[in-house]
Amino acid sequence: MPLAFCVLAVVATVALRHAGIDVFLLDQPAPVAGSATPQNFALCGGGKRTNCVVDGDTFWLEGTKIRIADINTPEVGSPQCQAEAILGRQASQRLAELLSGGAFDLRAADPDEDQYGRKLRIVERDGKSVGQILVTEGLAHEWRGRRESWC
Repeated sequence: MPLAFCVLAVVATVALRHAGIDVFLLDQPAPVAGSATPQNFALCGGGKRTNCVVDGDTFWLEGTKIRIADINTPEVGSPQCQAEAILGRQASQRLAELLSGGAFDLRAADPDEDQYGRKLRIVERDGKSVGQILVTEGLAHEWRGRRESWC
């Protein structure tokens, strides 16, 4: 690629980002923000994780692990009681249904990642938070900076 083109691409990228427009160069992975095309999400199993749900607030999208930033759902891996285990499975299944229901938007949160390297995102469809849908249905708590008991 000619040097002049590379310089122009960098200048244009900086200008667009300064204007608040997300862009990416072809030799870099696309950022996990913006609109996601409709996919079928199942619960994650063994093997490669591309588009699947880990639990009610964590999923994989095109090989990137995403944590829904505005909620916390019951644990499925190590629940503290039977009620949490049951709600955790329900929240996981419901998130898979919601994500499979059509295109959705991902909005970056602050910070961009959590301590486990998951991308923190607000997930929205038609301007409504998918996390808030789970809260309304009793399958999630609003995120208040710490986990709350489900037992």
